[in-house]
Amino acid sequence: MKNNFDIYVSPLVERNASKEMTELFSARKKFGTWRRLWLELAKAQKKLGLDIKQNQINQMARHLDNIDFKKAARYEKQFRHDVMAHVYTFADAAPKAAPIIHLGATSCYVGDNAELIIMRQALRLIAAKLAVVINQLGKFAKKHRSLATLGFTHYQPAQLTTVGKRATLWCYEFVMDLQEIEHRLETLPFRGVKGTTGTQASYLELFDGNHSKVKQLDKAVAAAFGFDKVCAVTGQTYQRKIDTQVINTLALIAQSAHKMCNDIRLLANLKEMEEPFEKTQIGSSAMAYKRNPMRCERTTSLSRLVLSLATSPAMTASEQWLERTLDDSANRRVVIPEAFLAVDGILQILINVTGNLMVYPKVIAARVAAELPFMATENILMAAVKAGGNRQVLHEKIRLHSHAAAAQVKQFGRPNDLIDRLNADIDFSKIDFEKVLNPKNYIGRAPQQVDEFVKGVVTPILKKYRKELNRKVELNV
Repeated sequence: MKNNFDIYVSPLVERNASKEMTELFSARKKFGTWRRLWLELAKAQKKLGLDIKQNQINQMARHLDNIDFKKAARYEKQFRHDVMAHVYTFADAAPKAAPIIHLGATSCYVGDNAELIIMRQALRLIAAKLAVVINQLGKFAKKHRSLATLGFTHYQPAQLTTVGKRATLWCYEFVMDLQEIEHRLETLPFRGVKGTTGTQASYLELFDGNHSKVKQLDKAVAAAFGFDKVCAVTGQTYQRKIDTQVINTLALIAQSAHKMCNDIRLLANLKEMEEPFEKTQIGSSAMAYKRNPMRCERTTSLSRLVLSLATSPAMTASEQWLERTLDDSANRRVVIPEAFLAVDGILQILINVTGNLMVYPKVIAARVAAELPFMATENILMAAVKAGGNRQVLHEKIRLHSHAAAAQVKQFGRPNDLIDRLNADIDFSKIDFEKVLNPKNYIGRAPQQVDEFVKGVVTPILKKYRKELNRKVELNV
């Protein structure tokens, strides 16, 4: 067997996703879940009257995790069928149960139901990590609730906001994502015990035409795995649209992450805010002074992967023929795990970033001071009118002084001298410019909005996920 240096290994596993998530999509988890599905099917069939012995059940229960993967691989090479390979492997481990393993079932009984079980566990892990990001952004917003900063629209200077208020914009998108994850968890169905084409014909035969027992079997197996919803009808597979719904929900997180990290990258260039930078970290192999936003760049990169993966389940769902076709299988083996692994990797990075964001108030204040005179002109005009001036005359003077000051900035690279020009003008001599130019006059309700958002939106989430909030992450690279 070649080692990992001789074969391709997914970077999502080696560099991005957590151990928890990679284990959820491991072969051991998948095939161990198959065995549990076979066990619960047999237990329910026995309870409903089929001739299944307790020693068969007991032997199956004792061999849920001691999977002989080499033997399974040999069987699969022989049969060219992964489910039958594992039926035989399980039967070899539990020979007394061999006659009743997979009784009445089709491959999708184990394949589809296991995927839904694993996706549900993965969604719960994603929800927990989202809650950590929301918590940390809420704390950050509260800390900087009143720190006035230049707002940007079209990436051009706009009215002031606060650093904390801007963080609530990021946080709210993740809140929306968490709501979608929770909706998926609440509505995710079990495929259930449906048979080869979804008609349950094989089970009806096993129970001598007793429709009630077939329905009870379906519900009993679903309940054994904690599902209170079962697909109302299926073909051979559950509706592949469910994959589309789940992966699209993951793509929402990628959108939010990409937006926030792009913002941080832009602010890093302005030297207003930075992601964490470790003591021995190297920003560039050539330019030793650089502090590149590597974590945020990595997040946007992974986010684009998720957004691209989200198109595939939709195409797969639309391509299914009649009761099923197998051209979904190879695609889904890649898309579903990779979407979860990538989003898990994104959240690993975001927990690190949002818990350690660096803010530079003096740089922020300097940029505010440079731009605020232009934004304050309406307030200056009102103050001058209150001091006895003529509104139209003052407006024209401010217009002329503003354009002259702008020319100094744009054409000669000089500081904004608008206030000096107005100070020198007799018509503005009675104005207290220090009072008029206080940034707090221009941030509106931003601090109060932060308080209201944290109290009304973030706090209820923290109460719900309080056991998850101390989750630690360690970035692989």
